[in-house]
Amino acid sequence: MASLPLEGIRVADMTVVWAGPYVTQLLAEWGAEVIRVEPRTRIQPLTRGADMQPPPEAALRQLAQMGMTLFAFPDFKSGNDPWNRSPGFNSHARNKRSMTADVTTPEGRETFLRLIEKCDVMVENNVPETIEKANLTYDVLKERNPNLIMLRMPAFGLSGPYKNYRALGTHIEGMIGHHYLRSYPDETPEAAGDVYTGDAVAGVMGAFSVAMALRVRRRTGRGQMIELSQAENFLPILGDFILDWSVNNRDAGPQGNQHRSHAPHGFYPCVGDDRWIGIDCDSDEAWQALCRILGAPGLAVDERFKTESDRFQHRVLLDREIANHTRQHSDADLFQSLQAAGVIAGPVQTDGDAFACPQLNARGFFEDLPDSDFGTRRYPGLVFSMENTPNRLRWAAPKLGQDNEYVYREILGYSDEEYRRAQESGQVGLGYAPGVVPWLPAEKSE
Repeated sequence: MASLPLEGIRVADMTVVWAGPYVTQLLAEWGAEVIRVEPRTRIQPLTRGADMQPPPEAALRQLAQMGMTLFAFPDFKSGNDPWNRSPGFNSHARNKRSMTADVTTPEGRETFLRLIEKCDVMVENNVPETIEKANLTYDVLKERNPNLIMLRMPAFGLSGPYKNYRALGTHIEGMIGHHYLRSYPDETPEAAGDVYTGDAVAGVMGAFSVAMALRVRRRTGRGQMIELSQAENFLPILGDFILDWSVNNRDAGPQGNQHRSHAPHGFYPCVGDDRWIGIDCDSDEAWQALCRILGAPGLAVDERFKTESDRFQHRVLLDREIANHTRQHSDADLFQSLQAAGVIAGPVQTDGDAFACPQLNARGFFEDLPDSDFGTRRYPGLVFSMENTPNRLRWAAPKLGQDNEYVYREILGYSDEEYRRAQESGQVGLGYAPGVVPWLPAEKSE
């Protein structure tokens, strides 16, 4: 494989859940050596997904059908190490390494500081007081490595009255109005469900900000701290709604699936169990083509739906009429017919549909990665490609502590005696320390 853009860059990763891990996923995919620093003395529940005893296989299957993919272990078997088998972790931790160290202890903190001396970047997305209590702020870290770039990405920033408020993506999106806008006009906000768009956007922008800081360091020779408030990061995406309020004092209200002017614009049922298609008519010509393909000549001449403004005014009635006709068609056939006629449309694909998608497979999007525990599995591939820089996924997510020997001995230069003491003290090990996982017998923790 040709040299990747971030080859030679080493990243210390103290990220949790998804927003932060997505930053380091993107950095790792393009060549950075990302080392996750994880404690053996505490479980990171939404990162490795191990804070409760997994239920039996039948219950795991039922939970997965309900969308709780945190429990969708390979073959629905949690094993004795579910923290290594979580789908979420295995998705974002590919191409990364894992070392164990508890930075809340003097020994673990010193290990981490030694690692910082060997790193170019440090990424964390904890609540600010967590880093402050550990005394690992940028002012401290730059004393050990003046060239360090540190990305901090808390929910609401490093200052202000909400600084230490704890939040997941869904709470952040609620605070800035995204849930309100996404909800349906005739429903309460929770009916729209969770999408965690803010996490995804923060991950992309976080990786971009690190790349920019590396560029500045290359020019000036200086590292720096990057502050990315996840709430503020997402707000510009809602910019037109925010400006509508600031200049017009107008609250747009819940939008659901509706467009500002297009109608029909939404998702409509098709033949089969829970099969749907998304349709957007952006012109009168598209509307006439839709009516023709649906076999609905009466809708095409209905005065209530004659123009775009007419259709928008009667959009609730129109959606019901469209649904009555789409129910007679398969989503796949309707998708192909509408696209051929120039109508914006797409089926609502299940995970299985996506894996079988002829477009994704023709492009070779999914990649196989072998795992020492649960075999070779297919993973979502890279999010972009570069014409002159071939790339691919390189290895599966690391087991907890899998790379301890490499990091401690080769990178940090620990002697045999130092490494043995780190093992005896419980800093170094594979799996969680005995007693940390309450439902697991102590002898099976490692």
